[in-house]
Amino acid sequence: MRLNMTQPVSVPLTVFEQLTPQQQLEHLHSVAERALACWGLRSGAGLTLLSLSENATFRVSRAGHSEPLIMRVHRTGYHSREAIRTELAWMAALQQQAGVQTPQALAGSNGDMIQSVKTLNLEEERFVVMFHLIPGAAPDEAELIAPFKRLGAVTARMHNHARGWTRPAYFERLIWDYDGCLGQRKHWGDWRDGPGLDQAGKALLEQVDELLHTRLLRYGMGPQRFGLIHADLRLANLLESDGDTRVIDFDDAGLGWFLYDLAGAVSFIETRADLPQLIDAWVAGYQTQGQLSAADIAEIPTFIMLRRLTLLAWVASHANTELAQSQGEAFTAGTVELGRKYLQHMRVETAEAIQCAMLTDTLYG
Repeated sequence: MRLNMTQPVSVPLTVFEQLTPQQQLEHLHSVAERALACWGLRSGAGLTLLSLSENATFRVSRAGHSEPLIMRVHRTGYHSREAIRTELAWMAALQQQAGVQTPQALAGSNGDMIQSVKTLNLEEERFVVMFHLIPGAAPDEAELIAPFKRLGAVTARMHNHARGWTRPAYFERLIWDYDGCLGQRKHWGDWRDGPGLDQAGKALLEQVDELLHTRLLRYGMGPQRFGLIHADLRLANLLESDGDTRVIDFDDAGLGWFLYDLAGAVSFIETRADLPQLIDAWVAGYQTQGQLSAADIAEIPTFIMLRRLTLLAWVASHANTELAQSQGEAFTAGTVELGRKYLQHMRVETAEAIQCAMLTDTLYG
């Protein structure tokens, strides 16, 4: 079993990274076109770009088939073949053993679910995976209480499965501990590069970062708190159909705190007025299938803040993506404000704990 703990190093831009955004899209489309043959599909199959983030995701329309397929063209250098195999193995196990519906990979003509495509115009090789489409629609953001309760229950089932799953010998995934999110490894970059972050905001977020580190060390990484997680359970990665919640896009799945999956669920909506109600609904759903201690619940703000800072780093390092561009400097300002409230909340909690301890000493000391 290998854990992906590689520290980021400064490397020159690849030829792909030097292309314009339009040229990058054209190149990824050409990779997808070449990959079709790996599944015995003709180049005439319709390809529609659905999303571009770490990977490029395409809808594949096939003549004579009513159901399309989903093709994922992987970013180079982000995941190894073993890491992708691990992802696909857990997705299959979740559906077969825990009843959690996930996209299932389709083997290519050579029997391998992971195909490798070399391109003629760039000296690179990309992994490509094809998935069966699972039906459903993203939850309606106007009414999220019931979906969040269902999501909490599904998440608990995933965590229960993860604790008991026998990991394959080739297991390899990213680690979303403090170092992987904000520390030395920081898989998504540095939040200090957030768009429009001024010195006052940076100083405040430095305090937040330090407090997060302290509280996470105190919370610990025991097997009931830290294990295999999805790590990106935001609304865009959920599909609902007939009251059932399906989970897609396991690309970021790795080892992390289980409560990080709650933080993932509120990604980009952390400032909603009904956030407390959404959290309560998620917790209520989770506790129908799993257990959360008082100590777990007390650290929910910590994990939401950890995720938000990690997302700020992502927005900074993925400036060319549509999602990052839609957030802009407003996301940085919102992160600073969320950090200010987090510091205030934790100061109040600490003061109340001290008062409680003093009262206990007075009564029983």
